[in-house]
Amino acid sequence: MSSIFTSSIGKKFLMSLAGLFLITFLLVHMGLNLLVIINDDPMVFNKAAHFMGTNILIKVFEFVLFGGFLLHIIYALILQAQNWLARPKRYHKFSKSDTSPFSRWMIHTAVIILVFLVIHMVDFYFKAKFGHAEDIVMNGITYHDLASLIIAKFQIPGYVIFYLVAFLLLGFHLLHGFQSAFKTLGLNDKTYTPVIRVLSILYTVVVVAGFSAIPLVIYFK
Repeated sequence: MSSIFTSSIGKKFLMSLAGLFLITFLLVHMGLNLLVIINDDPMVFNKAAHFMGTNILIKVFEFVLFGGFLLHIIYALILQAQNWLARPKRYHKFSKSDTSPFSRWMIHTAVIILVFLVIHMVDFYFKAKFGHAEDIVMNGITYHDLASLIIAKFQIPGYVIFYLVAFLLLGFHLLHGFQSAFKTLGLNDKTYTPVIRVLSILYTVVVVAGFSAIPLVIYFK
């Protein structure tokens, strides 16, 4: 059993499971954030965010989510380091699989996405958790006005550009990661591969377009 945590195959398996878990979370997170631009009343988003932040099941899920992020990041770094140590000198010729930019730049996009994630959490998550967002009291319930915080951030051109670039790089990461995860889990044959490839493209387009729409709509509205 311990080999799943120490062997190369086991690490790839766990990293893939964590990746698929995060892929599912992204859809939920995107759906929640789209409320900011779908509804003109900012309290719709604030109430949804309040529910997500106070519901006991969601709070427990947060620990699972952070665990998934850490697991995915740690094993990705370990596996990349092992690959670099195994191949200290770069080959002059790459195989067909090596020439894929999605595969070759996975670790680079991952590092940029990690930086973006830290900035994103400082901008929104920690401000909500530690009371740095304005409060609105309705019917005796105190809500963090996160909608106004988001709208204010995305009226700054630099933030809009930064987020759009980050979402684009996330798309590159997802496009390869989605297919790679299922391949690691054994779904890699003539029946499943074409379906998974199409699903990965559709998923990536939906996620990148959905998240990108938020800063664009807010900035140009």
